[in-house]
Amino acid sequence: MTDSVFSLSVADDGVAVVTIDVPGEKMNTLRSSFAEDLKTLLKDAQAQAVKGMVFISGKSDNFIAGADIKMLDSANSREDALALSEMCQQAFFDMKKLPFPTVSAIHGAALGGGLEFALACDYRVCSDSDITKLGLPEVQLGLLPGGGGTQRLPKLVGLQKALEWMLTGKQVRAKQAKKTGLVNDCVPHSVLLDVAKEFALKGKAKVTKPKLDRLSQLLESNPFGRNIIFKKAQENVLKKTGGHYPAPLAIIKAVRASVELDQLKAYKTEAEGFATLVMSDESKALRGIFFATTEMKKEWRNDDAPAIAKAAVLGGGLMGAGIAHVSAVKAGVPVRIKDVAEKGISNAMNYSYKILDKKQKRRILSKADLQQTMNRITGTTDYSGFKHIDIVIEAVFEDLALKQGMVADVERECQDNTIFASNTSSLPIAQIAADAARPENVIGLHYFSPVEKMPLVEIIPHEGTSEETIARVVNFARKQGKTPIVVKDMAGFYVNRILAPYVNEAANLLLAGEPIEKIDQALVEFGFPVGPLALLDEVGIDIGSKIAPILEKELGERFKAPDAFNRLIDSKRLGRKTGRGFYLYDKKDKKVDESVYELLGVTPSPRLNKSEIAKRCVAQMLNEAVRCLDDGIIASPRDGDIGAIFGIGFPPFLGGPFSYMDKLGAAQVSSEMATFANYNPIFTPCDTLKAMAEKGGRFYQAESEEPAVAEAEAEAKPVDPVEVTKEVVEDEQASEEADKETTKS
Repeated sequence: MTDSVFSLSVADDGVAVVTIDVPGEKMNTLRSSFAEDLKTLLKDAQAQAVKGMVFISGKSDNFIAGADIKMLDSANSREDALALSEMCQQAFFDMKKLPFPTVSAIHGAALGGGLEFALACDYRVCSDSDITKLGLPEVQLGLLPGGGGTQRLPKLVGLQKALEWMLTGKQVRAKQAKKTGLVNDCVPHSVLLDVAKEFALKGKAKVTKPKLDRLSQLLESNPFGRNIIFKKAQENVLKKTGGHYPAPLAIIKAVRASVELDQLKAYKTEAEGFATLVMSDESKALRGIFFATTEMKKEWRNDDAPAIAKAAVLGGGLMGAGIAHVSAVKAGVPVRIKDVAEKGISNAMNYSYKILDKKQKRRILSKADLQQTMNRITGTTDYSGFKHIDIVIEAVFEDLALKQGMVADVERECQDNTIFASNTSSLPIAQIAADAARPENVIGLHYFSPVEKMPLVEIIPHEGTSEETIARVVNFARKQGKTPIVVKDMAGFYVNRILAPYVNEAANLLLAGEPIEKIDQALVEFGFPVGPLALLDEVGIDIGSKIAPILEKELGERFKAPDAFNRLIDSKRLGRKTGRGFYLYDKKDKKVDESVYELLGVTPSPRLNKSEIAKRCVAQMLNEAVRCLDDGIIASPRDGDIGAIFGIGFPPFLGGPFSYMDKLGAAQVSSEMATFANYNPIFTPCDTLKAMAEKGGRFYQAESEEPAVAEAEAEAKPVDPVEVTKEVVEDEQASEEADKETTKS
């Protein structure tokens, strides 16, 4: 079996041990040669008259991490994609039909096609290690499990669990896998192979019913109850996705087929669903996000640059607390929090404790792990303990003199190569570094709130920032679990710059008489997680009013916020934090504050449909995104797409602003903007869009849209299309009130 991923050895007891090891790769993935290799393996095993077979990984930390996503590149048609699914299904049927028992000995990730491989075995035994995780995350790429996963998983864990796991892409830990019946046993890694061999000698597995509670048994055992389950699942999917993602609905259909149709028709339903999804625009967009984030991991890598081993945060407000949390928990480094008040320090530490305590109560984290993590977070009201810090991240009130003073303090108290990173959302990094003795160490590091949930971070070097500093900060951001984009040091950077015109247009529509709820509903129906006016309430209307003048001064009239909004601020309507803004808030819900119309001098008089409202707001964002590319704020359309998706929730199924414009065509985008410009010149398409419209240009060239090498599903971090985040974009100024105590430090 030369060059095969499988190597076979047969012991004296007749048990064959098959080692799975993809040559030259750190992770096992199912590749195009997999089915043929497996066919050869099974033929060899039967020729040797083995009594049982155990599959185990030759990798130290993964079983099979999934299918190689790049296999989908070969599918140029729905028929090609259908053939891929049917090939995989048949390979696993061949395993099931073997005359002897098969066992998967799982240590590490068994995801996607890797778990489908294990499901095709008679038994599954997994290690109790923290790195052992099992799941079918295909939905995150806009797909469904196409190798029998939708058919076999429900028979092991029940319909409800199977739907929950597949619709969310949930990864199950070892003990939960044992408890739910996904695996037959969960044992220490040291005895994994021995226990698996014992199962291999037990004979073919008997069909058993899932381990269900009484209510679940009642629901799943009859057609009426099952109909309730599927109906509820579909309602939840449509509520959470707005119907923008076809994959969850296709998963429900395939799982339903597993209990309502004969085996042949049920598997055909799965294969056809897979084929349709592979060719869908939504899956292509989500796979594009996966390829982009995978490619970005390879950039700004400098193995010679000193790693950041110790961090400090200036300011114990909400942003500072969040930054300290991801540094200690995700990056795993000691963090020193400095605040002028002991209360600020205790609040910041309590912020992390509450998050970790929730995980501990859910048994995701042990008490020992919680304490060990908390031990990494310490506090001080002065600069004691800063001497050997590698990076200091300031997260204080937006005051240039204050931040410049902190640069001087850090240069005095820390090492010569200590990095000073500012979490500013509006101040130029060059100005913060203006008086620095070592400006090469100064950089911008703009997080989004809540820090522990929002995946994006903007990294902003000024002209004097060294390449080593950039590389060190990019690597550190990745250790924190972030997706970093490097952007140019100009007003608003990238995310706030494309967000401001979008929100301004929503404000203009309101002042023209469009109802608040209609504007927000229009953008939610377009695909955003939250509407622009609700977003402004979350960020703080006063915060938006402070950023707008900075952008207007640097970039022009299109960033001017409506003067009428000053009336909202004067009346203390600042948004959720004051209990009222465009909406009235109580502990459970929110509703439109009808008195806002009178305050703004507006009589609600709907004129536009929701589609027109969405087009006008999004047009402003698209136009500004292209200007950012022209100005060199972002290095590529890819960075612009990732920044918009992970930073402000631009609909992932559209692929980002630039991918969306390519889909529509520059001519259509430019034409729609020109039509809007008849009413307001601010919509005039920028010169680049006009030129592209004339020449038929694209932002992405078809032959270079994907990198040459794809990686395993386990390493993908696309946006979950089912649980689209409801967390809104909020820059560090949104925690202004909490951070004010730090302004004198």
